[in-house]
Amino acid sequence: MYAGSLADRMNKRKLLLITNVGGGLTSLILGLLVITHHVQIWHVFVLAFFLGLFGALDAPVRQAFTSEMVGKSDLANAVSLNSANFNAGRLIGPGVSGLMIAAFHTGPSFLLNACSYIFVIGSLIAIRESDLFIEARPKSSAKAIEAIRYVRARPDIIAVMITVFFAGTFGLNFQIYNALMATQIFHKGPASYGFLGTIIAIGSLSAAILAARLDTRRGVRFILRFATLFGMTLILASIAPTYLLYAIALPIVGMIALTTMISANAYIQGHTDPAIRGRVMGIYLMVFMGGTPFGSPLIGWLCTQIGVRQSIALCGLITSLAPLSVFLLMRDRLIAPESIKVDDVLETFYENK
Repeated sequence: MYAGSLADRMNKRKLLLITNVGGGLTSLILGLLVITHHVQIWHVFVLAFFLGLFGALDAPVRQAFTSEMVGKSDLANAVSLNSANFNAGRLIGPGVSGLMIAAFHTGPSFLLNACSYIFVIGSLIAIRESDLFIEARPKSSAKAIEAIRYVRARPDIIAVMITVFFAGTFGLNFQIYNALMATQIFHKGPASYGFLGTIIAIGSLSAAILAARLDTRRGVRFILRFATLFGMTLILASIAPTYLLYAIALPIVGMIALTTMISANAYIQGHTDPAIRGRVMGIYLMVFMGGTPFGSPLIGWLCTQIGVRQSIALCGLITSLAPLSVFLLMRDRLIAPESIKVDDVLETFYENK
């Protein structure tokens, strides 16, 4: 949330330069430690911690930066493409890493990842700030509490965030699901695990291509329906009897998952007052990614207690039940207000209390 406050009151391009330099350095240092055989587990913990800090600063700033990159007429499509990139990386990245580790081992893979930051940093340096669509800075102090009040007054945004929390915490764990299914269920190696990441990219990229076409249909109900469908397809994937059938199911699961997340991200950005968008995206991303530190160990523990397939199916069930519950409890409050301006939203909220 603090990063969201920074996004609303500071130069976003310069902030992104800092976060990408920091992220690249963590990967470079770890790669060098691995190659020189000096790496220890505490090195991994410390570098992972700093990567998490840079990632937490980067995500809401980068999301809010989209509105400065394009004009209002192209904002919906730009948000969709940016969201597709953000979520596709979460789905595809771990699988691609498996292929790279199988081909180059761990150290060179970290170094290649560090090199990838050069292109991002170079692109940010090349951007001409005079061509950006920078709106006037808000008169407020850009405190996170203002965004919390705003979200509290928007039941439609709350519904989306609750759905995204459960989908992100229990559904979007393909790095865990694929690794366990490939190694423990189908007894495959790193290359086969990496292939699963590649095959899920087919569905993810399909969703990205369709993203712009679905803009006009992406209401809260659309997001809830697709989140429910995502959980159901995850359950079906968990009972795939063979590695081949599991691989065939993944593009479908990936397409539905990414469509859900792209739609949720686009809805939040497109239906939030620009003056407070950075802080709201900070809350959204905290909800989206904040459950992972708790969900991942829980899923790992469940796999040892009840089995891999059963754990994945249970996570799919939770992912489906969450949006269904949200719909049943909030079905009459899922429409965005006529005015999304901060003052208008808060005034209406307190009048109706």
